[in-house]
Amino acid sequence: MTFYQTLLNTTEAERNELMRLPLITQGAAGSISLETYLAFLTQAYHHVKHTTPLLMSCGGRLPAHYEWLRTAIGEYIEEEMGHQEWVLNDIAECGGDKEAVRASKTATTRASIATEVMVAYAYDMIQRVNPIGFFGMVLVLEGTSTAVATQAGEKLMTRLNLPKKAFSYLLSHGSLDISHVSFYESLVNQITDENDQAMLIHSAKVFYQLYGNIFRTIASEHMQNT
Repeated sequence: MTFYQTLLNTTEAERNELMRLPLITQGAAGSISLETYLAFLTQAYHHVKHTTPLLMSCGGRLPAHYEWLRTAIGEYIEEEMGHQEWVLNDIAECGGDKEAVRASKTATTRASIATEVMVAYAYDMIQRVNPIGFFGMVLVLEGTSTAVATQAGEKLMTRLNLPKKAFSYLLSHGSLDISHVSFYESLVNQITDENDQAMLIHSAKVFYQLYGNIFRTIASEHMQNT
């Protein structure tokens, strides 16, 4: 069994718990309100804007024997740069104020505590614990996106009567992004150090919980209005 398959197997319970969350299941069915979708995009912006800085930080902290992985991170960075602007543009297409979200001066436009904690854990993992652990976050975000993002975007487009350009983030991170998962699989299968493998498994379990908390927070604040 490859390490990637081991990683999937040992995090299956946490992944299933995330995928069963009401906001994710109802979002995939197109059964959420515009307000809830905007709340999702707002929180997406506040973690997506850290993707490139996190990748750069991770690359800088890797030891010399992971030079091959540092090179791969360079490819990731090229792919991910500027995606936070896609999220802001989606917000604008939905009638939201993207500059208010960028400025984050009010309770409805700033990052939730759940989002702040997930981002903080990612930076802490890289800087204090083990930069390999950051790839637990990559597994969670990439895997969740490819599983439901395209379906959710297409369903919500019809339900909310919005143009396709209001879903650039979801549609670009859905089934069209499956190549990222294959790339990720090829990378983690080259990680052979048992301590690094254990840390990656541990961090993925934590990131499933932390990412789920973002959806739980949005649901508690907005889904009663759906």
